[in-house]
Amino acid sequence: MNVGVLGLGYWGPNLIRTLLESKRANVHCFDTDPRAMVRLKSRFPSVTFSASSRTLLQHCDAVMIATPVLTHYSLAKEALEAGKSVFVEKPLSSSSAEALELIRMAEERQCVLMVGHTFLYSPAVNRVREYIRSGVIGDLYFLSASRVNLGIHRSDVDVILDLAPHDLSTFIYLLGEYPTRVSAFGRACVGKMLDVASLRLEFPSGVFANLEVSWLAPRKLRRMVLVGSKSMLVYDDTAVDKIQLYDRGVALGAPNSFNEYQLTYRTGDIVSPNLDVTEPLLIQTNHFLDCVEQGQTPISDGQMGLAVVRVLEAAEASAHSNGEFVAIDWDGDSDSTTGAKIERQEAVRN
Repeated sequence: MNVGVLGLGYWGPNLIRTLLESKRANVHCFDTDPRAMVRLKSRFPSVTFSASSRTLLQHCDAVMIATPVLTHYSLAKEALEAGKSVFVEKPLSSSSAEALELIRMAEERQCVLMVGHTFLYSPAVNRVREYIRSGVIGDLYFLSASRVNLGIHRSDVDVILDLAPHDLSTFIYLLGEYPTRVSAFGRACVGKMLDVASLRLEFPSGVFANLEVSWLAPRKLRRMVLVGSKSMLVYDDTAVDKIQLYDRGVALGAPNSFNEYQLTYRTGDIVSPNLDVTEPLLIQTNHFLDCVEQGQTPISDGQMGLAVVRVLEAAEASAHSNGEFVAIDWDGDSDSTTGAKIERQEAVRN
């Protein structure tokens, strides 16, 4: 397959690397900055560098886009108009209107539209999802996540648009439902863009999730905590043992003579399961190639990308309204009953 990569800055070279590692694609590249192409010629000697995006499209069956967010819509639209399947780094677009337009175009042209929500392809995240679905966690009470580091401060998007999509897509994937409303507040400590923010999301099942994102932290942290009625779990993407499942919890005992209920605390074993060590980015790349070759629907398809964009829009509105809760309207979606949506994605994945 001939696959084009648009954008050779921070993330584009990683897409090139996984395409070459898959041994399934001839890779063509383009960037508006000629210096970026010069830098990569020695690193990827087998790659063809095109003179323009239009020239690249003429030689490719599919395109992977790793450019600034504000360019996602125009580049994806150009590729879809040319009849090419498209992979777009997260978030899918800068607005839900743009996302809906890209979904419509892909459906009309029977092209694959996939979004780079890489953590949905992580063996660790999929093990966590299995624990939830099999009842190991029990009734899920809440989730909390931290995605913080020192930099990189960006000038095109704030920290919510930059970092939150990873955990928002993961929340939706794990729970199988979309949040009903979100509250967000943050501060621009350095420069004009928000560089630290906290989000709270509420879901139809009653579960809520808290998310902290920041470009101002002393060390990198990528951690999620899930608390349920049967067990608790810590997923730390930076750790050697990425999952620790705790047999811990609280039980409500019979009331005493004063009709006061007694709490009992259970502390048991901690289990760290063996996980597939395949890089999620490579799994994601192979999944995209599979979908293009076989006409499958990606796990992180346009609808998942649209869902994340809608939550981001609501979070941004809340962050600029002193953290007030903003409702997320899903009534316009044919797939607003997300349980069915997620189940369909699961059937495709299996």
